[in-house]
Amino acid sequence: MIVGVLNQKGGVGKTTIAVNLASCFSRSGRRVLLVDADPQGSALAWSAARQVDPDFVVVGMAKPTLHREMPTLAKNYDMVVIDGAPRVNELGRAAIMASDLVLIPVQPSPYDVWAAAETVQLIREARQFKDSLRAAFLINRKIANTAIGRDFHAALAQFPETPVLDAALIQRVVFAESAARGLSVLEVAPRGEAARELQRLADLIIADKERQAA
Repeated sequence: MIVGVLNQKGGVGKTTIAVNLASCFSRSGRRVLLVDADPQGSALAWSAARQVDPDFVVVGMAKPTLHREMPTLAKNYDMVVIDGAPRVNELGRAAIMASDLVLIPVQPSPYDVWAAAETVQLIREARQFKDSLRAAFLINRKIANTAIGRDFHAALAQFPETPVLDAALIQRVVFAESAARGLSVLEVAPRGEAARELQRLADLIIADKERQAA
């Protein structure tokens, strides 16, 4: 299964989500490939900052031909996670076309709702060529017990074909602390709340994979 983490808006936490999802999948015993499709190379920089290699493979491929090369890349892995590029439509389209499931991280902010429309439109266009493509919003950096967090689902309802996952990630310091050390949250605090939230997200994706295979 190929999971693209994409949003045409920058700064929504795509790399953090992609890296930690790859870690979750790998720790469950799956063969995992993390593809850095962002010209900024943030996932590659995370890998280079580590003292030891991660327990999954990280490659860079910020290329508009990604969707054509992905079948060959993915064939030896159980799960592939693509860290997509912001504001680059050609690369964004390629990453979307390469994916089975697109996660759209959005922060609980009106700006993110407005920007989400562009990503949803790219997915609509891609479905004309790949009707099996699935997509869902992932609320990231949610601030617990606030009205804007509760009301955010209603704002995203203007995109009825794109559901909101029941697996929000709360804003927590451990995400930044682990990234700065070239580690995943599961390596730094495997029994913490953030790790549990990430595992719930990974479990939902695996369940989706199993439903599609059934």
